[in-house]
Amino acid sequence: MKPEEQNCLTAISASKSLGVDFLAIDVETANPALSSICQVGVASFRGGHVLGSWESLVNPEDYFHPINVSIHRIDEEDVRLSPTWSQLYPYLSVLLENCITVSHTAFDRVAVFRACDRNGLTFPASRWLDSAKVVRRAWPMFSQSGYGLANVAHHFGIQYRAHDALEDARCAGEIVSRAIAETGLNPAQWLERVNQPIDPSADVSIVRTGNQEGPLYGEVLVFTGALSMLRRDAADAAAAAGCEVDARVTVRTTLLVVGDQDVRKLGGREKSSKQRKAEDLIAKGQKIRILGQTDFQRIASLGS
Repeated sequence: MKPEEQNCLTAISASKSLGVDFLAIDVETANPALSSICQVGVASFRGGHVLGSWESLVNPEDYFHPINVSIHRIDEEDVRLSPTWSQLYPYLSVLLENCITVSHTAFDRVAVFRACDRNGLTFPASRWLDSAKVVRRAWPMFSQSGYGLANVAHHFGIQYRAHDALEDARCAGEIVSRAIAETGLNPAQWLERVNQPIDPSADVSIVRTGNQEGPLYGEVLVFTGALSMLRRDAADAAAAAGCEVDARVTVRTTLLVVGDQDVRKLGGREKSSKQRKAEDLIAKGQKIRILGQTDFQRIASLGS
């Protein structure tokens, strides 16, 4: 590794010691084999800003396919004197260890795994966060299509040079930072959210009969928004507390429980259809209480 590359890597490692929200990583490969990493880039983020960055060409000890070269413009001559994956691994493993690591789609995560496996190395113990999954849950217009890095970057006016490992990593990190600001979910909470349905309201049937001995027996509850748990688990907990759980807001509804990150949108135009209907019924005189998820859980737990 060249001295200047090692200095950059030392700098980003130092930024990690200062406390980062997450790292973002991207790689380019020499050929269709994901283990053939020929470039790697890493950027660290805190509070929505880049704290440090590092990139390096990598000698993949493998051939370069013309199609791959046409995409990233890296060839055999460029990496002839560059470190191999095994030589970079001691630095990268320390960098990624126990850190939330962002990559856009699973490509880069699998590439790192395959490169480690090929060289008999242990896969870094990172908590991986797929920024494409974040995008699909943070912004409804990208939930089904258009969530590729280039398209999302163009939508938000993020300038970057595609198919450069560090540029792609920085862009993915900036997109996650925007999602954090938009939703109020921190990186650790996003690790949970990406394992939940894109549209929480499309979860399995959540109709439940309330426990007659529960402290909230007689309440008819409806959930809306992104909860911090699976909708079915929330429905089970509400039913145990005595609530009858329904899938829709009707004239029988007495409680509407809103995901905590949606509570701050109560006065905005991004309200769910359930919330809008509940507010219409309230305006007509129906007694419906709207609560955030955490507040509801605390009330329900008083009788447990």
